[in-house]
Amino acid sequence: MTLVYGLGRSGLGVLRFLARRGRAACFHDDRPRPADLAAARALGFAACDPEPGRFRTVIAAPGVPIDHPALVALERAGAEVIGEVELAWRETGLPLVGVTGTAGKTTTTVFTARLLEELGVAAAAAGNIDPPLVEVADRPGLEAAVVELSSFQLERVRAFRPRVAVLLNLGTDHLDRHGSLERYHAAKLRLLANLTPEDAIVYNAADPRVRAAAEGSPARLVPFEPATEPRATNARAAALAAAALAGSLGRAADPGALEARALELPAVPGRFETVGRVGDVVVIDDSIATRTEAVQAALQAAPAPVAWIVGGEDKGADLGALEPVVRERVALVLAIGRDGPRFARAFTPYARTVVIEEPEGPRALERALEAALAAGGVASVLLAPLAASFDQFEDYKHRSRAFREALVRVGGEAWTAS
Repeated sequence: MTLVYGLGRSGLGVLRFLARRGRAACFHDDRPRPADLAAARALGFAACDPEPGRFRTVIAAPGVPIDHPALVALERAGAEVIGEVELAWRETGLPLVGVTGTAGKTTTTVFTARLLEELGVAAAAAGNIDPPLVEVADRPGLEAAVVELSSFQLERVRAFRPRVAVLLNLGTDHLDRHGSLERYHAAKLRLLANLTPEDAIVYNAADPRVRAAAEGSPARLVPFEPATEPRATNARAAALAAAALAGSLGRAADPGALEARALELPAVPGRFETVGRVGDVVVIDDSIATRTEAVQAALQAAPAPVAWIVGGEDKGADLGALEPVVRERVALVLAIGRDGPRFARAFTPYARTVVIEEPEGPRALERALEAALAAGGVASVLLAPLAASFDQFEDYKHRSRAFREALVRVGGEAWTAS
């Protein structure tokens, strides 16, 4: 018997995957949403208690901590606990590009999939971005998938082996989940655990930790040097990954030409994207910027003086590291969400701060925009939250959409990427 532990996007994807195979399973969620329960039951599955000794396999959602007491008890009773990425790979054997790193995963994943499509390879982007890998891995006619992999997903891989691994960088993130930088990096490096000489690893040669991990792998090494800005670096990595995967399928590709093409692709929403303006004030959405390094880069790049919208669920950000850029470029800090007040207190010595005391996420963003525009004297309004979104939004994509909608409500001119 199989237990699916945790519903949401991943768990429901697993249930649909199992239903297509006629596999017996039940599900458990510690805090189920009514809509998820209804969807699971509509697939023909029932809820059950996670009784140790009853299950041979447990497929846990990424959001369920690896040391969750129920999962530990199930493992001790003999169950194998895996994630949906491992399940999809075992069941289908689909050729995969696995992409991880602290920053740049989504853009690299999307660019790689688009480049493969242009090479005539039927490919899909999946994993940590929509849709989950289990939703596409058995799609008829699909030749490959490019999978964005978070540390939460990689914690649970066992035999998982992509044909091409992409390791972009190793910074600081998710310390609230992993407990230490070493454990976070160890989870990321699970991507390389099962590579063989038949596989390839595309890696950032300028990151010493990445280089050391890659050079310790038996896989074919495909190093790259970062470009001068993140999007170009992602394009370079995507070009090398697409060429490597295409080569494994017997199709030749020129990485240089692919890199040039990747630079022409539209930006991925929510990643330092100018989404509109109000009068002369530029409005920038960087909803994905939840790490100190990413926010620092965004504050450096946004037109100054900056009105900075920050807040949500803190993941262990290094606030002190942002002092110089906040002093130099930020005129107004607008703090939202659960940990917004703490962020505001930290930045009060360097910039004017306003706490937006509004529990509803979309309304909080609207009020933050209103406050930024009313204050005057700013060249840009930047959403770079430095925190996770789950206190007020479904995910960072929901936060991004809500920001754009708030821009329209305050009378802004929204731009659509061509």
